[in-house]
Amino acid sequence: MYFIRNMRLNKNQIDHLAFLILRNLKKEGKVLIEDKSSLLNEMISLITEEFQKEDQLDQEVRELLSKHMEKIRKDNLEYQTMFRMIKTKLAKERNIVL
Repeated sequence: MYFIRNMRLNKNQIDHLAFLILRNLKKEGKVLIEDKSSLLNEMISLITEEFQKEDQLDQEVRELLSKHMEKIRKDNLEYQTMFRMIKTKLAKERNIVL
């Protein structure tokens, strides 16, 4: 089972999300499914990996900002704004979809 402290969705929610995506793709005729169980498990893995990447990115941004907290306070910068800016920049550089 996969859980990360800051993860936005738990395993049951990810399973359900993958199920809904697959059901809708099938209903719209966008995919032909030979092995529904295998495809569903692959989708769950991919969604989980993407959340892991974002969680790791969040941690990196927090660590980076913590090294510069004195300057952030001194210059009266908004922490959340800086967080979003850095996260967006790093995500773009690393091809992480947010």
